[in-house]
Amino acid sequence: MTKVLAVSGSLRDGSTNSAVLRTAGAVAPEGIEVLGFGGLAALPHFNPDDDREPLPAAVRELRDAIGAADAVLFCTPEYAGALPGSFKNLLDWTIGGGEMYEKPVAWLNVSSIAAPTGGAGAHDSLRAVLGYAGTSIVEDACARVPLSRQDVGPDGLIGDAGTRAAIVASLRALAAAADEHRDAWADAR
Repeated sequence: MTKVLAVSGSLRDGSTNSAVLRTAGAVAPEGIEVLGFGGLAALPHFNPDDDREPLPAAVRELRDAIGAADAVLFCTPEYAGALPGSFKNLLDWTIGGGEMYEKPVAWLNVSSIAAPTGGAGAHDSLRAVLGYAGTSIVEDACARVPLSRQDVGPDGLIGDAGTRAAIVASLRALAAAADEHRDAWADAR
C-alpha cells in the first residue's frame, strides 16, 4: 500500500484545493491510500529558535505525517502572485526535520482559467521551496485541472469524470515514483 499525504494550502471553507484532495481520497486506485493533513491552521508561526525538541505539537504532527507517508501531494491557491503565507509557513516547518528529503512530491493546480497567471506564481514558488527541501518532484504527477467553486458538489467532492481521471493519473504516477524510491532505498541498504 502506497501512502500519499494530501496537503491543502488553503484555509478557506469550500476551497477547491481541499475539494480536489478529498476527491483524490475518494477515487484513489487500489493500492494507494490518500491521507489528508488538516493541521495547517494549527501551526505556529515559523521561528528557527523553536525548531528543536520538544517541537510544538502541531509541528510534530506535520512532521510525523510526512515521515509516515511514501509521497506527498500538494494543492495550493495563489495569493498576491505567490504561495499563501499560512502554506509557506507549513513548508518552512518541513525544512529542519528532514522528513521531506528525497520524498516523492507533486501538486495539482486547480486555478481557474480566469486566474491571471493560472497559479504559476504559487507553483513556481512551491517548486523552489520543494527543491530547497531536497524533495523528488514527480513531474508526471503534477497536473493543472482548472476548477471553480461550482465544480464542488454538495458532498464536498469533484464529480467531473475528466477531473477525476486526471487525479487518478496523478496518484498513479506519484505512487509509481514512491515505489521506485522505496525499492532504490531498499537496494541501497
